[in-house]
Amino acid sequence: MKADFLKYQAQTSPYPLSLEISHAQGSYIYDTSKNPYLDFVAGVSANSLGHNHPKVSEAIKKQVDLYTHVMVYGEFIQKPQLALCKALVNTLPASLSSVYLTNSGTEATEGALKLAKRYTNRSEIIAAKNSYHGNTQGAMSVSGAEQQNRAYRPLLPGVRFITYNDLTDIDKITQKTAAVILETIQGGAGFIVPEHTYLQQVKKKCEEVGALLILDEIQTGIGRTGTFWGFENYNVVPDIIITGKGLGGGMPIGAFIANHEMMSVLSTNPTLGHITTFGGHPVIAAAGLATVHEITQSNLLAEAKRKEELIRSLLKHPGIEEIRGTGLMLALIMKSEELASRLIHTCLEEGLILFFLLFEKRAARITPPLTISDEEIVKGCSIILKVLNTI
Repeated sequence: MKADFLKYQAQTSPYPLSLEISHAQGSYIYDTSKNPYLDFVAGVSANSLGHNHPKVSEAIKKQVDLYTHVMVYGEFIQKPQLALCKALVNTLPASLSSVYLTNSGTEATEGALKLAKRYTNRSEIIAAKNSYHGNTQGAMSVSGAEQQNRAYRPLLPGVRFITYNDLTDIDKITQKTAAVILETIQGGAGFIVPEHTYLQQVKKKCEEVGALLILDEIQTGIGRTGTFWGFENYNVVPDIIITGKGLGGGMPIGAFIANHEMMSVLSTNPTLGHITTFGGHPVIAAAGLATVHEITQSNLLAEAKRKEELIRSLLKHPGIEEIRGTGLMLALIMKSEELASRLIHTCLEEGLILFFLLFEKRAARITPPLTISDEEIVKGCSIILKVLNTI
């Protein structure tokens, strides 16, 4: 298949991993030669409950037998959509009460930016350097990575950048600012966690000048950090949340969430302020609902914190400078970019899937399914240490 893959399917890089997939189950992916690969990446944080989780699969199959797409988002009352929105609101503070379902985290970013500009009647957006919020042109405009953006300029005007965790930069937030958009934990930059009261100070400044705080929870949400939402770790409540990735249990989904008053501006003057054909697709919403129920009604959140400590206790090696992140959103920061690349590729040969981060080239991602077992963690960490001792 590899020749056809390279010939017919558009590529995102010159050097794809090119693993030929047969099937996947639990924490394992199998290639067409029946070789198992322990998955320490979970589809880049998307497979919250691992592969082919029985409750997610059952929900998908049941909904397919009832109906699939019937109408553009927001016109018909569809039980899976409504139930998912209600389940998400039940995980949130009262000020976050209205959910708009989308097809991806990137589309959720677009919707959140539109919402902030429409609600505040301002146009300036402030984002963080080395941030990543998606790859459409609006989302790229607030992603502070010039190496990605320069080939596609001009992008959205009116975007200014601040340095994440730099309290002196907060003064750039003014009465001209519609919104500040930040990742709760910076992902592509190397799993950079907010220091001290950084997010609280940003929210305070936003309140002082009438700007909105948008927190991108595409990676940190849905239990990834050991709380259902990443912001719960930092004693702050955003005005708008963006989510995606792990919400679908392996299916494509996104959402932006705000309060009713704010969200209502998308429905009038003009009507159809944000529209989507397939957002909230009933089959995908059913998968999302099953995912949310399983995470909230099990011990997976507490287990994520415990499993983090297990990983940290096992992965001690001179080649690893530090382990960044929290919960099961971790990044090994290696001594060099070359060492990180060799680790990722050699681990794949040894049957363990690690992956890169977008901008921190010394990093190896560890974001396994929340359902990964202790035995699988020990096995994966043993492979990492074995490889580090040989490369």
